[in-house]
Amino acid sequence: MIITVEEPKHAAAIEALLDASFGPDRFAKTAYRLRDGVESIPALNLVAIEHDEHGREVVVGTIRYWPILVGGTTQSILLGPIAVAAHLQGSGLGSKMIRMSLNKAVALGHKSVILVGDAPYYERFGFSRALTLGMQMPGPVDMNRLLGLELVEGSLAAAAGMIGKPEQADAQEVAIGATPVMASVLAAPAANAPVLAGDTPVPFSALFSRTAAERLWTDRVRRTDWFWRDGLQAGAA
Repeated sequence: MIITVEEPKHAAAIEALLDASFGPDRFAKTAYRLRDGVESIPALNLVAIEHDEHGREVVVGTIRYWPILVGGTTQSILLGPIAVAAHLQGSGLGSKMIRMSLNKAVALGHKSVILVGDAPYYERFGFSRALTLGMQMPGPVDMNRLLGLELVEGSLAAAAGMIGKPEQADAQEVAIGATPVMASVLAAPAANAPVLAGDTPVPFSALFSRTAAERLWTDRVRRTDWFWRDGLQAGAA
């Protein structure tokens, strides 16, 4: 199996996987109002791929991110949807894809992430309801499932108000990241750094402040353990 950046050729297989995971009514969810007519963030959209007995690619996992604006002023990104094929749930693939994509988000300079999902599952990655208490969604949603993560300490401290779509210019800025990591840092490989297909290994120490790193990577496991045995129990909508 490989995890790599999503390509246009994966689109149909991703839609089929999302239909199987969330059902045909998934487009009625409030989170989809924030995605409608908005381009996702290509560098953060990942797929997990297996090969069948004929050597053909089979998409068995997907995760996507979208630019959003909180209260009309605070740029952030929305995680979801994320889905894993039924036969791989419980394998740790969902956790691995979340960590790898968050790692890339930091490298691209994104400061925070918001999602709608089950707190008991996403708290292990550092997400918290406390960071979104002043926010609203543009439609019905269980607000206990609205969670936030600061990739930069304090980035959501003043974020409040309605979560909405960014303006086109803002969306383009969010999509590329506001403060990319220095090229010299990205070029330095590390022994236990995760590697995506086509990517240069990035040391964890270069990507995270101590606080952020501890929230994302050291919840009862070694920081280098990318294979948590806890499958995707409750995907972000």
